Amino acid sequence: MAPATNDESTPPRVAIPGPIIIGAGPSGLAVAASLQRLSVPSLLIERSDSIAHLWNHQTYNRLSLHLPKHLCHLPHLPMPKTFPTYPTKSQFMSYLISYTQSFSLKPIFNSTAVSARFDPVGVVWRVVVARAGAGEVEYESRWLVVATGENAEPVVATEEQAMGGFDGKKVHSAEYRTGEEFKGERVLVVGCGNSGMELCLDLVEHGATPFMVVRSGVHVLPKEILGISTFGLAMNMLKWFPVKMVDRFLVMMAKTMLGDTEKYGLKRPKLGPLELKKTTGKTPVLDIGTLSFIKTGKIKIVPEVECLTQKGAKFVNGQEMQFDAVIFATGYRSNVPYWLKVAKNDTQDCDFFTKEGKPKSQFPNSWKGDNGLYCAGFTGKGLLGAGTDAVKIASDVARQWRALLENKRVVS
Repeated sequence: MAPATNDESTPPRVAIPGPIIIGAGPSGLAVAASLQRLSVPSLLIERSDSIAHLWNHQTYNRLSLHLPKHLCHLPHLPMPKTFPTYPTKSQFMSYLISYTQSFSLKPIFNSTAVSARFDPVGVVWRVVVARAGAGEVEYESRWLVVATGENAEPVVATEEQAMGGFDGKKVHSAEYRTGEEFKGERVLVVGCGNSGMELCLDLVEHGATPFMVVRSGVHVLPKEILGISTFGLAMNMLKWFPVKMVDRFLVMMAKTMLGDTEKYGLKRPKLGPLELKKTTGKTPVLDIGTLSFIKTGKIKIVPEVECLTQKGAKFVNGQEMQFDAVIFATGYRSNVPYWLKVAKNDTQDCDFFTKEGKPKSQFPNSWKGDNGLYCAGFTGKGLLGAGTDAVKIASDVARQWRALLENKRVVS
């Protein structure tokens, strides 16, 4: 790092020879490792005190990968053969730690990106970072990699939370660890995605009575079809068949293996699971055992919440029920719009991203913007997509890096 000139009105500036990577989750680690293998230095910034903050601090204890490990490893290092097909949270974290050590990655922790803007005069990205207890610093580089991901911030400002004065416990799924603390309680779970489904399963297994809010349709698919990962099977089929045909196959197999979910309150959307994912970003649910408890009534399905009350909730059908706790399995959102801007003193969001903080271009063209801007982990295709992004980014940056070095040699 070479210090750059600055005056007293601006944070100290530090020039970075390689890319600045924001986020030391799986995506950021994959980019840094891929660059390291090509002998390109980088600066890896992380706001938390550890790698993979979401996995480490905002996931429940029983979490396991929903996809097989061969579809979830990061580039250049497979998961250990001793790991089960679907590694646990702790196993995946140990893999990420090993990955970090294997490629000698050294993230700068407790450092939050406050703003990032492209300077067309200097042809560099200027990234202001707030360091815990050490003030702000401005890093500058020709390249900026956004690796904060699609799930950076819990979605907590829901309508239900803003209504009523519920006296019981209210937590987001990011704060949930185990159903043990809810034993014997009636718990309203707002959200019927993979997290909501798995939390309900965990609550039942710990002696609680969960009620799951289903606002709209949801596709529930078996985790495996004929012993093969449903996701992996779908990805292979898409190489040969159109999305609509693959969707028809998945729904047919789901009905055959799981039965008619609609009679239990889980109505299937009109769009197929893959088409719905592509159109709205809504991920189909892979059943890990929750459906059997829904069928037996141990997990109860309730309609959309109109508002919370002092003792529970009122639903859109007029019914009121009492609950001891409410868990919001309402997902996460990108935080990119808060810090990535188009120009100095400009509050407009970067044109590469939507106002929701996701790339405007879809996979496989969502990894590269203009002026040395890249992003990893925004494909909607999980760890597999993040790894694909990382390899492309590293290769593109390395090409430019070598050209710059060659130009310097010619000039000297």
